[in-house]
This record gives sequence, structure tokens and C-alpha cells, in this order.
Amino acid sequence: ERPNQVGRRRPDVHVTADDLLNVAATPGAATRAGLDNAVAVGIRYIAAWLAGNGAAAIFNLMEDAATAEISRSQVWQWVHNGVRLDSGEQVTADLVRDVIAEQSRRFAEELGDGDSAVAGRLDEAVTLFERVALDDDFAEFLTVPAYRMLGR
Repeated sequence: ERPNQVGRRRPDVHVTADDLLNVAATPGAATRAGLDNAVAVGIRYIAAWLAGNGAAAIFNLMEDAATAEISRSQVWQWVHNGVRLDSGEQVTADLVRDVIAEQSRRFAEELGDGDSAVAGRLDEAVTLFERVALDDDFAEFLTVPAYRMLGR
């Protein structure tokens, strides 16, 4: 009977700002599969976006710019904070470049020789993803530099 649940409080839950910032207390670890997925989703979405699609089906999920932004932000954070994968391997710019090369090759194979708009923007997507994921300065939002590519 209400438009939201603001009035429904949980007196048994006490969360502080310190709790929200305590990343070490969260379960899980950075993995190579997570890195591969972040790169693959970022590249695939950017290629679709440059081809004129606001949303794209990627790995059976409908993705948008927010997902690509999360993907590239995660990669940027992992590189710039020296994150180690659960295998012990450190996430470096060179490792990310290797993953970018592998994921872009896989995507190109999936796209095939067809003359699709997405395939035509793949090289630009790879270049842009690498830039916004690895530059020293964190780009405000990945579509800002992407808009400059639309006129090409």
C-alpha cells in the first residue's frame, strides 16, 4: 500500500561507513575468470555502442553502458592497486593487454567474416577499452572519449 519501503526499518542491522569501506571483510577473491569476463564484456559492449546499440546481448545477459563502465573500472582498479589474482598472479598492464588480445580475438572469431557494424568497430573498441582501463588518469566515463570516435 506504499510506494517504497523507507518506513520498513531493520533495527537488528547496524552498518557504519567503516563497514561499507572495509573491502577486506568481503568474501571472494579476484580471479582470472573475472578479469577475462570484465575485459570481454567491456570490449563487446563498446563495439556494440560504437555501432549504434544502447544495449547489447553479451553472454546471454542484456548489458548497457553501466556494465561496461563497471568492467573497465574494475580492471583499472586492479591494475592501479596491484591486485593479485587467487592464483597469485599480479594484475598488471601487460597481463591486461594479453587478456585484451585474447578476448578481442575470440570476439572477432565469433563475429566471423560477416560485414556487421559491430565487427567494423571492434578495433576502435579494443583501443578505447585499453585506454580507459589502463591510462594513469581515470577517465570520468568511458562514453566521453567514445563520443569522439563516432564521427570517424
